Amino acid sequence: MAERGVGKQGFVAEHGLLTPEQQEAGERSLALVEQHGLRTVRMVWVDQHGAPRCKFMSAADYAASLRSGIDFSGAVLNLDTTNHVFALAFAEGGGLGIPELTGFPDMMLVPDPTTFRVLPWADRTGWVLTDAYFDNGKPVPLDTRHLLRRQVQQAKDAGFDYLSGLEVEFYVLRREAPGRIELDQTGWPPPVPAVSAFQQGYQYLSEVRLAGVNDLVERLRDAMLEVGLPLRSIEDEWGPGQLEVTFDPLGGLGSADAMVLFRGAVKQICEQQGLHATFMCRPGLPNFFSSGWHLHESLVERATGANCFVSDDGAQALSPTGRRFVAGLLEHARGMTVFTTPTINGYKRFKPYSFAPDRVTWGAENRGTMVRVQGGPGDKGTHVENRLGEPAANPYLYLAANIAAGLDGIRRELDPPPAAGPDPYSAEAPMLPTSLWEAVDALEADPFFASPDVFGEGFVRYLALMKRSEIGRFLSEVTDWEMREYFEFY
Repeated sequence: MAERGVGKQGFVAEHGLLTPEQQEAGERSLALVEQHGLRTVRMVWVDQHGAPRCKFMSAADYAASLRSGIDFSGAVLNLDTTNHVFALAFAEGGGLGIPELTGFPDMMLVPDPTTFRVLPWADRTGWVLTDAYFDNGKPVPLDTRHLLRRQVQQAKDAGFDYLSGLEVEFYVLRREAPGRIELDQTGWPPPVPAVSAFQQGYQYLSEVRLAGVNDLVERLRDAMLEVGLPLRSIEDEWGPGQLEVTFDPLGGLGSADAMVLFRGAVKQICEQQGLHATFMCRPGLPNFFSSGWHLHESLVERATGANCFVSDDGAQALSPTGRRFVAGLLEHARGMTVFTTPTINGYKRFKPYSFAPDRVTWGAENRGTMVRVQGGPGDKGTHVENRLGEPAANPYLYLAANIAAGLDGIRRELDPPPAAGPDPYSAEAPMLPTSLWEAVDALEADPFFASPDVFGEGFVRYLALMKRSEIGRFLSEVTDWEMREYFEFY
């Protein structure tokens, strides 16, 4: 029988792209399609920004994709955050030095059936993450999920399993005209929706305030539990309409995949309620604070299942392995910020005395440090919390950069500097970048991330080219601040 018209017939088996575990998960996913009468499967590929790109496929074509993959435009690799082309797309190698990208042909997306979900907020609809390959079967080197998978494997090769948990802040706002979109003179909708604060006032960790948005909280709660996300808590934060969600730890790629599904769920469910959810770090609205994404992480010894960060020394909060992991994070912190904080807006969060870090520090149970140690001697839950991230970060790059830097500290047996004192904002320590352009310079100045065992020179050059394109567009715009500052004065 001829294969349905998606992808390339027999592509998956020809190149051995699904593991036995994934093949078994594929059979289970087809059973779920039949059991729930699914008509659509959203096949999601996460781009270089961490944004989900997608094709809505029929259920029959999803089944075919397990054998043949689906074709997907490679041109998305050449788009910055507003779909501006930033490289010479029709140069040899797509302007990126990758022969397979010459002419920007289609990529082949292969579903990872272990990520298959039935979406409770969409009618008879499934959801699955995919990995990108060229038609010769080689992984697309700019696919960030591939990059994280490689770092997870590096950890395994060193005898560790990587464990991480999410703590994410975001804002919910009320759309002033739900369901109605006004077009501008070009015929396009405005880039910023007309919104107002979802809540008023500041009542941090207030039962009453959170109960005031109980309908939304329950919808989010039910959706996350129904798709199998390990929800731990939902709480209100300082800003009006600012929420924080935390999840129990997951292994390997788990937290990154969960972050993609979580952000999509929140935005879609809020949209259905006439609301707007944003993971932008610092919205330019009155009395709004920054949102952060704190990454909780540890290593587990593969041979024993023991937490490698637990200290048996009463004078140390972390084991020697944990201390070396932290030393690696600190060693590469400035270059890492492009991966943890990839937007121009995110650097407005790094302010002194803001509960966000402003310099490269660490300490036990200190929320002003960059790396906060939670736990202590003999505590089996001991782990570290990297407080660098913004909620808009690409989760695969965020986790991969942490694993790589931490493993580097372990391999080189690095020692961290002395822990920060009570006031980390006055510590004598390197300052974090204060802008995206400074962060890109720091990335290019640290050869570690460009090494073949981490992201590779090509990917770092690609990311820097993309970010410099975004920076150039930002610096060429006249801002409201400039108009207020100079228009009348001069």
